[in-house]
Amino acid sequence: MSNHAQPKQNLGILTLTALGIVYGDIGTSPLYAFREAFAHGMQPTEENVLASLSALFWAIMLIISLKYVWIVLRFDNKGEGGVLALQALAQRHSQRTLPRLTQLVLILGIVAAALFYGDAILTPAISVLSAVEGISVATPQFEEWIIPITLGILISLFLIQRYGTAKVGKLFGPITLVWFVTLATLGIISILQNPEVLKALNPLYALQFTLNYPLAAFTLLSAIFLTLTGGEALYADMGHFGAKPIRIAWYGLVCPSLVLNYFGQGSLILRDPSTISNPFYLLAPESLLIPLVVLATMATVIASQATISGAYSLTFQAIRLGYLPRMRIQHTSDTAQGQIYIASVNWIMLLGVIWLVLELGSSSALAAAYGIAVSGTMVITSLLVLIVALTRSNQRLRRLIIMVVIACLGFELIFLAANLTKFTQGGWIPLATGILIFILLSTWKKGSELVSEQRRKINMTLRKFVNELSPTIPRISGTAIYLSSSAGLVPSRLFYNLKHYKVLHEQLIFLHVDNEEIPYVLEEERLKVVGLAPGLYTIAVRFGFREEPDLNKALQHTSKYQLNIPADATFFVARTSVVSCEGILSRWRCNLFAWMMRQSESAATYFRLMPTQVVEVGTQVSL
Repeated sequence: MSNHAQPKQNLGILTLTALGIVYGDIGTSPLYAFREAFAHGMQPTEENVLASLSALFWAIMLIISLKYVWIVLRFDNKGEGGVLALQALAQRHSQRTLPRLTQLVLILGIVAAALFYGDAILTPAISVLSAVEGISVATPQFEEWIIPITLGILISLFLIQRYGTAKVGKLFGPITLVWFVTLATLGIISILQNPEVLKALNPLYALQFTLNYPLAAFTLLSAIFLTLTGGEALYADMGHFGAKPIRIAWYGLVCPSLVLNYFGQGSLILRDPSTISNPFYLLAPESLLIPLVVLATMATVIASQATISGAYSLTFQAIRLGYLPRMRIQHTSDTAQGQIYIASVNWIMLLGVIWLVLELGSSSALAAAYGIAVSGTMVITSLLVLIVALTRSNQRLRRLIIMVVIACLGFELIFLAANLTKFTQGGWIPLATGILIFILLSTWKKGSELVSEQRRKINMTLRKFVNELSPTIPRISGTAIYLSSSAGLVPSRLFYNLKHYKVLHEQLIFLHVDNEEIPYVLEEERLKVVGLAPGLYTIAVRFGFREEPDLNKALQHTSKYQLNIPADATFFVARTSVVSCEGILSRWRCNLFAWMMRQSESAATYFRLMPTQVVEVGTQVSL
């Protein structure tokens, strides 16, 4: 739920809970990120270690601490964060002040959403696999069991999703707190043995390395970027906790713990270059390796859970904003609205994750595939923030934000270019996934707009209907509610009924649902009821993109408009099908849209109407 819609909670509890949900992904990066800096031929010399740490530290400071935590968290959409919420916010601002950018904003939002899914199947695979690989450090003879154990954990994780995660979710915060304290402790112990590693806090080490070895520095950036993955979660989960707990958790614990652990790994490699094979696990005493593997596995399961839940939430928002067809959504909690389960998304992600683990087989191979989707999303977030910032009235703050975001955007574009060099090593996987999702999202959006346009052509306007409504038409008792896709139009289903049965119900209601580009709508602003004639009404129901569209619940408040809707009212809804492709859309997109339409959940189920209340009428269109 949005922060403004929640009961007030203790700041400390919110901050602890945010640790588990928000920081799971970026918090497990130390398992593999620093090791990957030396996975492509770079030798673990003192110069290279200090340069890598310097670049890593300043990347975290600039992109996460400055851009995301200080700036991006300011750009909420009525308390909600995430790239689709930001896109909706940017679209509203651009329509008022920069109308030429509206179409660009729409495309950027779709691309970012598509890239997220590419990242979502990689995160569980690389996180859990990198944790389980610690078994081979502790007990080398168990190395052949790494893949089976990883698959067992991942399959179990996806299988329990339909039961909800509310109970186990209460443990996320405390476990993640122990994880970050462990990261910091291991790092401090190692740094104290070799404190000269702290020289890497000086950015000149990274700068000098870049000047001396520009090609090696460019390759290094793709590995350094792994320390930033999960940065988008800070913004995406903003609606659950608000900006303040996320900032407190980052500056107070997460950032120091991550930096200390990375510098601890660097210190270890300076003492013993052979530890580059797995510097994270080799930080721990041998007697504590197994407990550390168990703790790391729990932390990566939490990180994976956050990504899976994020995929459900993004899908839900995409459906509400008209980018995907209606899907069956199961609510797994009686109290937390955000706890949802979407079976189709769950099984597709599970198949993708299993394929990745079997195909690539190691966290190092997965790391090569990781980064393109995340860096692309970060670039889009920066562009959308710039568009919104351009409309801010505070000139001084606006200039400062624009300058900082442009600087971050420059580095993010370099990160994206560096990650693209790994295209053939697996980088094509999230990119191909993103392209596929983009085609689906854009095809559904375009097809839906064309269907609505055709409906508008055949449907009569309300004004004309009221003027031409004959008083001689027989009226039967009862209330008929016709769902209309466009406000101000009479759905063709009414004319079909009138043509076949020659009667109208005593009370007619034309109901239109407005999907707003804000996360939540206040209850007092939910309905707009207009009486057109005796026994004839229009109702506009507004839902935010984070809300459940429950029509029966919304219509309970019509009595304050002197309109009583009986429990036995009948809802007339349409079921549209594409019968032919005539060139409005290209044939392949037309066929794809027709297939997506067949998979779409019925309007009756989506709007939570009782089956006994609904009469479904088929309509056919040509595209």
